[in-house]
Amino acid sequence: MLSGGDKLPGGLPNTLKSVASANLRMDLGIIVETNDPEKVWNGFRLANTALEDGHSVETFLLGDGVEAPDLEHPKLNPHGAMRKYTLNDGELLACGTCMDSRELEADELRPRGSMSDCLAVVENADKVITIR
Repeated sequence: MLSGGDKLPGGLPNTLKSVASANLRMDLGIIVETNDPEKVWNGFRLANTALEDGHSVETFLLGDGVEAPDLEHPKLNPHGAMRKYTLNDGELLACGTCMDSRELEADELRPRGSMSDCLAVVENADKVITIR
């Protein structure tokens, strides 16, 4: 048996591998508050990885984050990562007031939500992270 500080194959410390291999289901809440393509891309890569590992994920686009579906980057594909997330049954909502202030319409990657929906993301989550 390995102790807490021993390394397993793959180089991860035993303590990290133990949590990952225990198949503990987590409800993850992600608040996206940026229109930086790389940060949005990484946030949705994390969300997709969590879904693929059997966790549930709810994501809320807030502030500049409501612009996320329109972002382009020469090397990264934030739009594609968001699309994959919704195809994997990730839950996604966007702040309606934030959309209104930018004259944006709701669509498949920007479903209209409210602050009550944002609060629900926080209340339903075991862990919440903010991408900003």
